[in-house]
Amino acid sequence: MTGTEAATAPAATTRDTTPAGAFLASRWEQFYRWGAYVLLTVSTLISAAVAEVFAMTRGELYAAGVLVLAAFGLQLWWGRARHRPDRTLSAPVYYTARTTLAFVLTWLNPLFAVFAATGYFDVSHLLPRRAVKAGLLITALTLAGSQSGGLPPQGPLGWVLFGGLFVINSSLALLFAHLGSKEAEVAEEKAATIAELERANARLELALAENAGLHAQLLVQAREAGVADERRRLAAEIHDTIAQGLTGIIAQLQVVTGTRDPDLVRAHVARATALARHSLGEARRSVQNLSPAELDADALPEALRKTVVAWAERTGVRAGFTVTGTEEPLHDEVASTLLRIAQEALANTARHARAGRVGVTLSYMGDEVCLDVRDDGLGFDPAALAPRSGTGGFGLDGMRARAERVAGAVTVESGEGEGTAVSARVPLVRHG
Repeated sequence: MTGTEAATAPAATTRDTTPAGAFLASRWEQFYRWGAYVLLTVSTLISAAVAEVFAMTRGELYAAGVLVLAAFGLQLWWGRARHRPDRTLSAPVYYTARTTLAFVLTWLNPLFAVFAATGYFDVSHLLPRRAVKAGLLITALTLAGSQSGGLPPQGPLGWVLFGGLFVINSSLALLFAHLGSKEAEVAEEKAATIAELERANARLELALAENAGLHAQLLVQAREAGVADERRRLAAEIHDTIAQGLTGIIAQLQVVTGTRDPDLVRAHVARATALARHSLGEARRSVQNLSPAELDADALPEALRKTVVAWAERTGVRAGFTVTGTEEPLHDEVASTLLRIAQEALANTARHARAGRVGVTLSYMGDEVCLDVRDDGLGFDPAALAPRSGTGGFGLDGMRARAERVAGAVTVESGEGEGTAVSARVPLVRHG
């Protein structure tokens, strides 16, 4: 028996949470519980079988028998004590008593070294770190005595052989103990790194969950803000168009009730009818602007394509639509925002740009969606915007407000005679 076993116990005491590590730890636990019993039984049987070879006297046989019984009793006591709270105090007592019994038994019969070798396996498991080397050296001393023919050595040659074997055993034991200690340190560092990674992953998952919650809250707030904004816009449009139209109709009808001139009646009725038709058109337009009907049956790319085609047919301007990136289903609020921005940008182009060609591009870019509307029209100075018109449109400021409600942004690039490019970037929030 050499010091090879000494390296095994320190490594076995390292906590390893992997399935293989847990399996190995359970096997070492079984050895700590039953290993000494097995080795003591084997060494007793072998020693008894060859007792005559070593010329054991009757007294030595009786002494060996008593010591073997004492060793079995010590193992029974340790089987109960190893689970007690004061294990750190009783473990060194157990190791010292067992090593002493093994040394004496090996003195009586060298083949009891089989039992003494137990000290290599669990020295780091039972002794404090500062006492491990002493335990290994005592075990090496016992095994060197056995390997040299028994203690005490006979004659000068016996002592030389014993000394050489002790040096070999102790050197190997200390070397493997050192290597095992280093391996245990590396394993502990790996276990600590894995534990830290698990904690980091847990923190990341928590942060992602919080971010998802905040994102959902942002969308709810955006929806509420959009509803409030639409109400304010509709209130202003109703006041500026429908309410004024109804006021004019009432005024025309009041004039009719006070006159009997047929020509005058017809003129005022015609004016009231025209005002009613105009107000009806304004009411229909306002209702249509409540939510994009185009998204009821189609996803955003198809709705944008149809919008561009219809706009080109209505205005006579050449227009093209392109989709880049991998299409993904978007949240209703995001899709509605981009469609409304595209409609307003095209409406502004038709009213002001005098463009010959328009290009609309929808780009899916990882965690963002970008909408670009470019024309080759007259262009303008973005720093000198005209005041808001009364035609019901909400202009560039309205487009920016829509994008900001879903954590996006709108940028405008334009110049006199250089055309206009409107770009809207919003987060890619998937449907559902």
